[in-house]
Amino acid sequence: MGRIMLRRDRAALAVVAGMIVFVAACHVNVRKSENGEDKKVDVVTPVGSIHVNKDVAARDTGLPVYPGAQEKKGDNGGNANVNIGSSFFGLKVVAIEYLSDDPPEKVAAYYKDQLKKYGGVLECHTTSRHGDPDVEIGEKDNKLSCERSSGPTVELKVGTKDNQHVVSISPQDKGKGTDFALVFVQARGGSKDTI
Repeated sequence: MGRIMLRRDRAALAVVAGMIVFVAACHVNVRKSENGEDKKVDVVTPVGSIHVNKDVAARDTGLPVYPGAQEKKGDNGGNANVNIGSSFFGLKVVAIEYLSDDPPEKVAAYYKDQLKKYGGVLECHTTSRHGDPDVEIGEKDNKLSCERSSGPTVELKVGTKDNQHVVSISPQDKGKGTDFALVFVQARGGSKDTI
């Protein structure tokens, strides 16, 4: 009985020591903007990393800014460049929101033309403003699809579930104009290089 207790104590000590080494190997770096908000956060651990950056440019999505559009600022803006990587999987999502005085139909026509360089454009209609990208890592059927077929928001999608460009276009809540988001998603499974 004493030997079993000694083995269990040694095993518990080994687990605690391993946890201490793991926590000591973690690194967290937070950079603040001039107004004190978190602008960039990097978390690095022995098993993977997470990088979040709120300073995003349209070029990071692979798409141009619609002529005359203004970046959506403040609490309502959802701009982010998120990169999660490990030896098991990786996910990169870049999203940036804009406002335009032009109607949604005109913005949609512009981006249909811009997205053609990446392949056939899928047009979806939904009730949710700037819906979630269609991402599935390691699925056999990698084709993009539309979850709904009606609603005021138009989602233009091109690529595959693990490498896609999406433009989500909605009428502005107040008055004329368009609220739209440019999104780039890249995912991978398995032990490949970090995205």
